Formats: sequence, C-alpha cells, structure tokens
Amino acid sequence: MQARPWLDNYPEGLPKQTVAEFTDMLTMFRESVRRYADAPAIRYFDGTLTFAELDRRSDALAAHLIAHGFAKGDRLALYTQNDPGFVIGLLGAWKAAGSAIVMNPMYRRREVEYLLVDSGATALICLDELYHTVVKELVADGMLALRQVIVMSGRDHQTRNDQRVLADVAPASDLPRLADLTSLATAARFPDSTPQPDDLAVLMYTSGTTGRPKGAMITQRALAYSSQTYRDWIGLTAEDRILAVAPLFHITGLVGHVGASFMTGAAMVLNHRFEGSVVLDAIREHRPTFTVGSVTVFNNLASRPDVSAADFASFRAVCSGGAPIAPALNDEIGRRIGIYLHNLYGMTETNGPAIGVPIGAQAPVDPTSGALSVGLPVFNTTVRIVDDTLNDLPYGEVGEIVVAGPQVIPAYWKQPEESARRIRGNEISTGDVGFMDKDGWCYLVDRKTDMINSSGYKVWPREVEDVLYTHPAVKEAAVVGVADPYRGETVKAYVVRRPGSRTSEQELIDYCKSQMAAYKYPRIVEFLDDLPKSVTGKILRRELRSASDPASDPVS
Repeated sequence: MQARPWLDNYPEGLPKQTVAEFTDMLTMFRESVRRYADAPAIRYFDGTLTFAELDRRSDALAAHLIAHGFAKGDRLALYTQNDPGFVIGLLGAWKAAGSAIVMNPMYRRREVEYLLVDSGATALICLDELYHTVVKELVADGMLALRQVIVMSGRDHQTRNDQRVLADVAPASDLPRLADLTSLATAARFPDSTPQPDDLAVLMYTSGTTGRPKGAMITQRALAYSSQTYRDWIGLTAEDRILAVAPLFHITGLVGHVGASFMTGAAMVLNHRFEGSVVLDAIREHRPTFTVGSVTVFNNLASRPDVSAADFASFRAVCSGGAPIAPALNDEIGRRIGIYLHNLYGMTETNGPAIGVPIGAQAPVDPTSGALSVGLPVFNTTVRIVDDTLNDLPYGEVGEIVVAGPQVIPAYWKQPEESARRIRGNEISTGDVGFMDKDGWCYLVDRKTDMINSSGYKVWPREVEDVLYTHPAVKEAAVVGVADPYRGETVKAYVVRRPGSRTSEQELIDYCKSQMAAYKYPRIVEFLDDLPKSVTGKILRRELRSASDPASDPVS
C-alpha cells in the first residue's frame, strides 16, 4: 500500500497515533481557565489579558448577544485584525451556542456583502474603521440578516498606541462597544452552552481562486483535534509563548495560535497586524518560543538590516505553512537569523496540518527535483498520491494529494455538489500536486491550476522558482505561464532583487537555462519592488498572470 496512516520511521518519541482529549473548543478553553486562570492568555503590546479575564469578557459578550436575539445555531461574523477582540468574539459565539464567521479585514464591500449574505450572519463585530468604510453602508441598505453590530478598536486592551499599525480612528457612535460589555459578565445566565462535537465552530471561506469563495464548515471536533495536533507535534506546554504572525481569521492562525493556546495554556503574543519592525519589537520584548507563518514572513524578517540571530534565540520551534519553501531560501533564512523552518502542509479544509516535518528533524531534499519535503503525515492521518481516477500511484510518481483523517471538514456551506465532488467521508482531494518517497516523506510540486503547458511539456512553477532562489541576487520569485504564439505558453519569472543587486534579466535567464531543460527556463524576467501577496503572506500568482502582457516578446 502506498500510504499509511502513520509511518514506521517516525522519529523516536513521536507518537504514531493520538486519542482526542477534547471534542469541543469550549471545554478545552475552560480547562485552561481552570488550570491557568491568572496566567496571561494574550499579550498585546503593553497589555495583558489572563485566561480568567478572557473568560469573563467572553461571558459578557455572550450575555449581550443572547439579550439581543442571538439564538442557538446563529452565526457571529468577526471582521477584525489580530486583536484580543477576535478571541473574545470567538469564545462569545460558542458560549451563546452559535458559531463564528471569520472575515479578512482587507475585504471591501462586495466581498463582505457576499460573505454576510451567504453565511446568514445575524451579528457582527468589526473595527471602527471597517464600520465607517464598509459596514455602515451595507447595514443601511437593509440587505443583510444582521440584527446587531458591535464595534471595537485595535487600541483596546493596551496603552502603547503604536502608530505603525494602530490607526487613530474616530469611534463609531450609537453602537455597543465590545470593551464596554464587561458589566454584563456578572449577570450572564446561559443555557448549557457546551457545544456538541459535530456542531459548526467556524465558517471559514476559501480564497476563491477557482470561483466564488466557499465556506469550509469547521466543526468543534475537528478544530479541537487539530489544536491537539499542534500541541503534540510541536511539544507545546503552558510555559511556551506563541507569536501570532499568521492572521487569526486564517486557518494557520486560528489553529496554530488560538487553538494551540487554548489547548496548552500558552500565551499568545498579538500585535494587530504584521509589520516587520513591530513584530521584531514584540519578539525582543516578549521572547516567544514558537510561531508558525508563511515563508514570506520569515524572509521579510531575515532581510531586515537591523535583525540578528540573537533576536530569535528564544525560539525552540518555528514552522512555516501556506506555501512550499525553496531549499536555498530556507538555508538563507537560517544563515541570517539562526532558525530552521519546519514545513507544515495543510489547507482550510483540513483544519491546518495534515503533513509536517517533526521538530528536531530536517526535511530531505528530493535528489531529482530539488524540492524540499513538506514532511510526514501527522497523527491518525492518511496521505495518498492518486491519478485522475483516485487510484494510488507508485512511490515517486506525481499526482494529486488526497488527505484522510479526523481533521477533514464534512462539507462546504450550502454547496452539496462541490462537497460531493471533493469530499468522500473523511477524505478530501486537495487540488495540490505532489509525490511521496518510499519512506513516506511527501513533496509538494504545485497547484494543479498553476501548471504551465509549454510546447506540450508540463512545467511546474515551483521548480523554476526553486532554481531562481539559489541565485544570490534573488530575494523573492514567482513564476507563471503567459500566452505565447509559438509555444502556447511560455515561462515568465517575476523577481524581487536583494538590496544593492544589479543583476539583469538576461543573467537570470542564462542562470536558469544552465540548470534545467530548455522548455522549463524562463524566457521572460520582470523585476518588481514587491510581489503581490495575500494577507497570510502567500504569493499570488493569479494576480501576476492577470497582469502579464500577452504581447511580451519572449527571449528565444
């Protein structure tokens, strides 16, 4: 059999299977409150919320929601940054017997309206600035099911008011403020608010790269299981401090930061949103021991002129997810700041990690493709590499990655046909292409939709990017296919040069040409100051494709 739910060659001491200790997030959180009531749950600039304070504030929110018509099964939308209010909102929704819809604060009216209408959210918590610029008009139009809107500020729960990330915005008037609801805490009277394992915990919408965003239905059971996976895979305890560099509305932040904190009693270090100098200040002040984020986050930090390995000395484990890592880039980040990035592979639909590099191990590099492994299947998880008919492929052959395990979502929200197409029981087709070696190490090649067809040959952008990252002048690279009258598609590379570099387009083309087959190397190179990225730090190839000029004259 090609894939196994666990592997005989797991590092010594790493369990092959785990038994879920919790089947809902609220019971998990309450256990941490019981054990660590007076310990910090959140460190936010110069402010601190203990587990007991977080419990009281979310009690107050739940009481307010219920008093204003929030009923069992209702959905509370969270439209904010990495602020304490996000965490309070999440807990408040569960305590009021509902669920949360998490929304990207970069979304604007069209996107927010779609999510609120599709989800049927009846309540919303948002930042003042987002109320002024987006929500107010939507509410006035009367097209939403919203019965209540609560506002908050990124300046709540701290006094430092860092101008680099915290805007000075006029408070939204005539609306209840999240920070003012604490007086209701002592009067809170709830029905039994302990969620059932298969209750909806979070509705998280995918990025919509192949159509309109789909709501991934994350259950209480799956979210609790993936939180435990982080604890056991990383070895987290209450003594750890988790640096929240991933957005909390993204699956990496939701599970790897919030879930891991609730599971272990470790404090989360929040700083509203990612800004390199702010994050570096937080690292120096709070001395975190663990984080997980995109490779672009660590590349950003490692490229700062004022950074040193001493800044990262407190970390005992650092993981990267969201995109594969070029081996040369991992080596360069390690050289600059002294950390090794342990790959984690997963997606919204798997509640985060399905595959990972064990802490303390170094991922192998495939000798043929040069790809860095994304790891081994995590606990109780089966990974298969399949052809178009879902039949297993032999070791080393490239096919679609499918994942089965307790972390897989049961369905997409109100999309039975798409659910049936991609999800079979507890197995999901990921849309990612990769292969597995005979020892069970998995390698991610690319997204199916990113494949370039050049003169009838398949070119995977990631392979070209990996070669580009070995050039000393390349800080970031992204490769796409552009229309070409002779080849059908040709390979184009977008490159961000390292500061001070003067390398030319032709130099990079020749460099790649010397290291790969003729149909693979880029015929076009364009230099940019920055590459387009999602809020999670993932490079957005689709934006580069749409911006590419099909009339470009390729180098022959």
